[in-house]
Amino acid sequence: MGCEEVIGSMTILKLAEEMNARVEGGDAEFSRLSTDTRSLEEGDAYLALEGERFDGHDFVKAAEEAGAGAVIVSRKVKSGLPQLLVPDTYKALGDIARLNRMRSKAKVIALTGSQGKTTVKEMIAAILGNKASTLATRANLNNTIGVPLTLLELASDHEFAVIEMGANSAGEIAFSSQVTRPDIALITCASAAHVEGFGSLQGIVEAKGEILDSLTMEGIAVLNGDDPNVGQWIARSAHCRQILFSANGNKAMTYRAEDISLNDKGQVSFRLLGPRGEVIITLQLLGVHNVANALAAAAVALEAGATLEDVRTGLAALKPVPGRLVSMQGLGNSLLIDDTYNASPNSFFAAIDVLKWLPGRQVLVAGDMKELGDEAEASHFAVGEYARKAGIPELWVTGEFAEKVAAGFGSGAKIFPDQESIKNYCIEQADSDLIFLIKGSRGAHMEVVLNELKLKGEA
Repeated sequence: MGCEEVIGSMTILKLAEEMNARVEGGDAEFSRLSTDTRSLEEGDAYLALEGERFDGHDFVKAAEEAGAGAVIVSRKVKSGLPQLLVPDTYKALGDIARLNRMRSKAKVIALTGSQGKTTVKEMIAAILGNKASTLATRANLNNTIGVPLTLLELASDHEFAVIEMGANSAGEIAFSSQVTRPDIALITCASAAHVEGFGSLQGIVEAKGEILDSLTMEGIAVLNGDDPNVGQWIARSAHCRQILFSANGNKAMTYRAEDISLNDKGQVSFRLLGPRGEVIITLQLLGVHNVANALAAAAVALEAGATLEDVRTGLAALKPVPGRLVSMQGLGNSLLIDDTYNASPNSFFAAIDVLKWLPGRQVLVAGDMKELGDEAEASHFAVGEYARKAGIPELWVTGEFAEKVAAGFGSGAKIFPDQESIKNYCIEQADSDLIFLIKGSRGAHMEVVLNELKLKGEA
């Protein structure tokens, strides 16, 4: 992702006027912005980002050779192209994205949270996409570079935009929100995921709350009424309209879920109740935790103008996000539950809750959770303890904190020194009665184990 459309066309001089920046070398018109010379097309404006391991200014010559019409830089470079000189190209990317967003007539939705945000983003897009042209964050492009690049994709035909926001430290969601200027902002939840960059759970709560600060008085804050921290977000969004949802059936909330049930495959159904009436929701997704995700998505979509029927059909058609509780057939006719995309204590608990409902020999195949800081040992112990209390009979675990997970689980835990050994043991044991739940943080690379267990041709 490196070349993005800008609504209509823009000139370097006009952009300089909007951004209070300086131009060297004349004017140029462009309709696309590129941050990557490998995907740059003739006439694009090239923006030179700087990072810890790269400097986009080193590629200005390559951009010129590829046909760029102008460059956006933080220092003057040798080039025959018009140059827009800005103090910080990273900030300039955000400024240009915000200009593009403000030129759009789309209703813009922003969302963040410790868990569920990618699933909820896909759910919202599935609902609204049935109604009108909808832009949504692709893959995991939810950081302070991915958010502006996504907003630059906003075109004149888009009626909705669904922008996912992640962060590794305080202030990043504030930056993304100021660029996005959302009409509706959602926080799915806050928990001790990636706590290292925030110092504590309270730091995470405050960082997630940054998304609310860019809402205007006409904006809508959609908040999880079941989250213990919701009171802080309610206070922080007191300047705008507030919508609360509850997967626990709390009748004081704007939207709530009742009559939750699971089928023998672990797929969930529930009754959604809200100001516009009620509807039965049936998901292809696994696990009771997806009730909260679906409810959050439904609340946002309904407030954005969707109907209950839009919600029902959009959610019913949605397939799981790869790596997030996806079931597939494995070696020996075993069943694999792929939850290797990422991991935190709460997402481990949710995955274990899915596993315990499935008939067969249940095995939790676990790798490390990353970025938990001082809470790492206690969190890994808690995962093992939760699995034991849920009645999971077997735990096979590897990684730096394998002994802590095993200690929490107790009898029945097997510790493996490395991925190769746990992978080989899984292959040896695989049969038609066995159900593997394979999970760990992205840095644990548990997909290596999964890929050896799944049948050829499986997604």
